[in-house]
Amino acid sequence: MKAAPRRTPEPYFWLLFSAGGMAAALVLPILLLLFGVLVPLGVVDLDAAHLTAVVRNPLTRIVLAGVCVLALFHAAHRFRFTVEHGLQLGRFDRAIAVCCYGAAALGSLAALWIVLTT
Repeated sequence: MKAAPRRTPEPYFWLLFSAGGMAAALVLPILLLLFGVLVPLGVVDLDAAHLTAVVRNPLTRIVLAGVCVLALFHAAHRFRFTVEHGLQLGRFDRAIAVCCYGAAALGSLAALWIVLTT
């Protein structure tokens, strides 16, 4: 009788990686273009009261929190495999994974707290 294969959380991290990559690729360029280029150059004139009303909408806050969390886990996964394979530090796999995903979890908690409480 064979022993059952040991389960690993790796598929969940790959899921967060792919979702974060998609969210970052679809949402962040538009936000950077809008708030990093067009608004400072005066091409788009945003009323501060209207922008505040949009950001205070609960749906907007949930979307912003989701983009932040997914982008952080995407970055953590990318950084983990860059360190492990690029620097050939695969023997420290467990420690690198804990540090990367732990930092992403702490950053996610901070992002959630900032987005949902302000």
